[in-house]
Amino acid sequence: MMMMASLKTTLFLFLQWVIQFAVCRDVTLPPGSLYRVAGFPVSLPCAVTGYEGPHTQDFEWYLFRDDSGGRQMGVVSTKNPEFTYALFQARVRNGEVRVERDSGDKARLVIQKLRPEDQGKYECSTPSTDTVYRGNYSASVVVKVIPDTLQISCSRSLTGQPISEGAELMLTCSAGIQSEPLTHLSVMFGKRDRDSLGNSLGSGAGGEVREIISIDKLLGVVPGNSGSYKKRYEDGEITLEKRNGEAGRDLYVMKMSRVIPEDTGSYFCEVSQWIRDPNRSWQKIAQRTLDIGNLTVQQLVESLSVTSSPRGEVTLQVGSPLILTCEMSGLAFGGNSGLLVQWMKRGSGSSDAFGPGGVEVEVARIRPDGVVSWGDDLSRASGGSMEKVAEGKYSLKLFSARPSDSGVERVYRCVVSVYAGRRNPRLSTAPTVTQRSEGVTVNLKTKEVLVSTVAGLPCGPLLKRGSTITLICNVTVTTTGPAQVQVQWLRWPFAEPIIKKGDSPLSELPPPVVEKPRLVAALSYDGIAQIYSNGSEVSIDRLSAVSYRLRIHTATVDDQGLYMCQAEAFGQDPHGGWYNTGSKAVSPAVTVYLYTRAADLLLIPLAIGISSALFVGILIIATVTCCFMKRLARQRAPK
Repeated sequence: MMMMASLKTTLFLFLQWVIQFAVCRDVTLPPGSLYRVAGFPVSLPCAVTGYEGPHTQDFEWYLFRDDSGGRQMGVVSTKNPEFTYALFQARVRNGEVRVERDSGDKARLVIQKLRPEDQGKYECSTPSTDTVYRGNYSASVVVKVIPDTLQISCSRSLTGQPISEGAELMLTCSAGIQSEPLTHLSVMFGKRDRDSLGNSLGSGAGGEVREIISIDKLLGVVPGNSGSYKKRYEDGEITLEKRNGEAGRDLYVMKMSRVIPEDTGSYFCEVSQWIRDPNRSWQKIAQRTLDIGNLTVQQLVESLSVTSSPRGEVTLQVGSPLILTCEMSGLAFGGNSGLLVQWMKRGSGSSDAFGPGGVEVEVARIRPDGVVSWGDDLSRASGGSMEKVAEGKYSLKLFSARPSDSGVERVYRCVVSVYAGRRNPRLSTAPTVTQRSEGVTVNLKTKEVLVSTVAGLPCGPLLKRGSTITLICNVTVTTTGPAQVQVQWLRWPFAEPIIKKGDSPLSELPPPVVEKPRLVAALSYDGIAQIYSNGSEVSIDRLSAVSYRLRIHTATVDDQGLYMCQAEAFGQDPHGGWYNTGSKAVSPAVTVYLYTRAADLLLIPLAIGISSALFVGILIIATVTCCFMKRLARQRAPK
């Protein structure tokens, strides 16, 4: 047992001796030489490990200047306030030279504004707290101070003049360095928010500094993460490129294809100089910021104004050209915003966007790609034009005004939709803003036109199934100048007959009429016939200047009903074109009823006779058969 205890004691002392010599104090600094720029901060981190004693260690910094002949100068100490050499005392007191702790055993020497005479070898020393002096208690690094050659300028600044939403913005920043050690530049464009008075707000004043886009030290383009900058960069709306400049400088150009309201603010360009230290880490050694100016984005919903001319009402002669002009203001013309310009007209109907009394219909439009298209009235495509007269000015011209273009319910408006920053938007893209002009009422001085019609059946035999129905429509037009007539034949079919309960089929009531008419045929003013019949052979023609005929060949019961003739008068404008005067008349109704043919009447007794004969024959055969079977049965019965 005593031998075992002695062995354990020997092993413990051996391990303690190994630990004492294996774990020793070690002080480290970044490897050098370190190149830093005069006038900018330098930070030298120092760490100590393998020590004994308290966790919070003291640090003392020394400088060996190149011109001091190896003489040591105390810079700053965490232990001794009297440690600082006279040359550094003022800088230490005002905090320009100081020690900042990262932890109890890590601290860094910070020189806020490096001077050329600060070049030399810096030594970090840690006073011993160990029971045995072992390891290294200091480390050193050479710091070389290079002159400040970072230059930055801006060829054009923002003036603070408001620009319209959707306009293009281009900012430039020129930067260059002349450095003996290899250094790189990074450039960042940013924005500071502004208060209601237009003053720039930094992060300390309740504002926010936003990074828009940058080119890093390795020439990679990096979009900002705040706001919508990243998505706009991915969509190609924000770009940044590096170009060759003058006098050894590079030119950095940032473009926004369209500005939005959140782009309002104070813009700046920040250029940083970087160097790669011997430990392969990148360090920022210089930085400059240049204010570019203030930008105010004026929202289109507040600035855009659309007007149409002539204003109020316009009165024209029939056939005169109708010219309407649409003008817009408060928009950055010549930019990259797409415009959709429409001329709308209030037509007949129950309601519309203008108010009661009509439905809004489109007359024509110019798309953002410049293509003109016409609305429902395609005939206007050959009788009118819509074009861009100048920037922000569009015209609609109808070569020959018609009565359908005028009247109390004919109000024209110009509707402008702006796609800010999108010259050729997709069909699914919603406009940034849409504005309407005031209405223009168009009145025409038309000739007085009176139309009267009379329809009837010519004298002849009674109409029967299979007959040809002939209807005549006589039209009278009273007006000055040439006139043409367009005729339509309408039919109200009879409904099913109504029979009173208990009455015979012969005592049926007169058939009621279906309320909705059916168009049978039409003859246009230029002689084109259109047939709408659903089975029977129909023809329509013009017998004379005032007489029109409708014929239904091989008529059937379905052709019965009330027939009316509707006539519309067309006038001729000074250019020779025909237009609908809006005057029309409907004739009194003509009843068309088909009587039964004689051949059809003979079928009734024939059908009754055949039915009776069959019934009597069957009855006789049944009676004879029954009597015969009964007699046969009696003969076979046993006697």
